Amino acid sequence: MGRLFGLGMGIVLGFLGNIAVSTQAQLEMGYYSKSFVEDHIRNAHSLAAALLRMHFHDLLRRAERDSPPNFTVRGINFIDRAKSLVEAEYAGIVSCADIIALAARDAIGGPFWRVPTVRRDGVISRASEALSNIPSPSSKLNAPQTFFANKGLDLKDLVLSSGAHTIVASHCSSFRNHLYNFTGGEDQDPSLESGYAANLKAKKCRSLSNDTIFRSDSAITTSPATKLFITQVLQGSLDNFYAQFVMAMEKMGRIDVKTGLAGEIRKHCALVNSPNQRE
Repeated sequence: MGRLFGLGMGIVLGFLGNIAVSTQAQLEMGYYSKSFVEDHIRNAHSLAAALLRMHFHDLLRRAERDSPPNFTVRGINFIDRAKSLVEAEYAGIVSCADIIALAARDAIGGPFWRVPTVRRDGVISRASEALSNIPSPSSKLNAPQTFFANKGLDLKDLVLSSGAHTIVASHCSSFRNHLYNFTGGEDQDPSLESGYAANLKAKKCRSLSNDTIFRSDSAITTSPATKLFITQVLQGSLDNFYAQFVMAMEKMGRIDVKTGLAGEIRKHCALVNSPNQRE
């Protein structure tokens, strides 16, 4: 972690030098003088998938670290350290939500999308709500489809944002039933390619191919509702996919954001500022 901060945090304080404090009650482009450590954090590729996942989980209403879907979220120490450095020089200005959103975008070193800032952090975190709001990787298509629809996103957004799974390293617990106990009878998911499944089992769940590893991803790639769009994306250019992926990520980044007088700017990302608000 120290080496990553040598690469990624050297300009954290510098990029805030030209902040203009805003009181507008909406997201705002260019609120900070430049994107969060954009010149260096992209070198921390081992955190790219972790920060993307954290960004998605953080967008969910009143998500909580101490909830089973968040137990395996990595990169928390990185964000906490970034927040502490920023707070030391510019207390109460940069929210944890903005730090996570910008870091997730810049860490992947791939397509660039606009991240409007001035987000504020929530004042209530509930483990039960995180558990009920985060779609399971073992779910069928209807669960993530309903989740996205409830957030103002459509099936295309679901397909495109799921493209981020190509850089992830998943925990075996997320897909073990996919391999060994699909219907409760020690069987394998029939939609999982046999050679890929054998490789996963032989390598103790390590992913070494481009096949889908989550049941939810398999459902997306095989459903008639999404298959035609996926085919169109695959037949198009990489630039076209990037353009569509960027639009999906920008839409996702606006899920349930807090601005204006809503929420707060947390001093510590793990805790709300008032002990009376903690649950």
